[in-house]
Amino acid sequence: MNPTAFDLTGTTVLVTGAARGIGRAIALEFAAAGADVAIGLRSIAEDGGLAAEIAALGRRVLPLQLDVMDLGQGRAAIDRTVQEFGRLDTLVNNAGGGRGGGRPALDVEEEDFDFTFGLNTRSAFFLSQHAAKAMKAAGHGSIVNIASMAGLIALAGEASYCIAKAAMIQMTRVHAVEWGSYGIRVNAVAPTFIRTDGTSERLDEPDFHATIVAGIAGLHRVGVPSEVSGAVAFLASPAASLITGVTLPIDGGWTAV
Repeated sequence: MNPTAFDLTGTTVLVTGAARGIGRAIALEFAAAGADVAIGLRSIAEDGGLAAEIAALGRRVLPLQLDVMDLGQGRAAIDRTVQEFGRLDTLVNNAGGGRGGGRPALDVEEEDFDFTFGLNTRSAFFLSQHAAKAMKAAGHGSIVNIASMAGLIALAGEASYCIAKAAMIQMTRVHAVEWGSYGIRVNAVAPTFIRTDGTSERLDEPDFHATIVAGIAGLHRVGVPSEVSGAVAFLASPAASLITGVTLPIDGGWTAV
């Protein structure tokens, strides 16, 4: 094994939705692997100490105002990353979520569908497009999309979210095929339920937790953010240099049955 294949020293990454949860873990994972990190924050004044943690690891850090629903902010954040660090090696489209969950498909409202699709798929498409232009000029790059197991299976009551994440998975394939000749690799991960600040309240409900653990057919446990962040760093590393167009389930075996 070549340990340097997993080394990201000298590279730069921009992580959207970096303030907490999976995004925070990804930012710290890249810093620990040697990368300089631009952290996209919906509110630049609220990073929860993330910038200081990255700096303590000896890496350069660039906090950026980045509400992914504002494509102008997104493009400006990508440009600023290139200006400050001199390069952009990896974009991680982590920001996501939804609105109007729990409703059957018959009751989904247009506003909630549009919001969920915009937050998960439209934003990632156009941020990837802008980042790919910089990567094309450099002759290399990696994009990792944080999709979801919900894009691989149907979850009742989550029509909008499932459709948005499924579209992100197909977008990953299309971008991989179109941009491979520029030296740009595009992959995705598809996590199951991960315990974060945003999910803990629901996962602490005994009946809901039991249902989720039963669904995670192989390992029968809920994941933690570091179990996602390591896979993302791998996909961005030289160790994955021949991997593109792939969506890696991180679901404890849910989609294996």
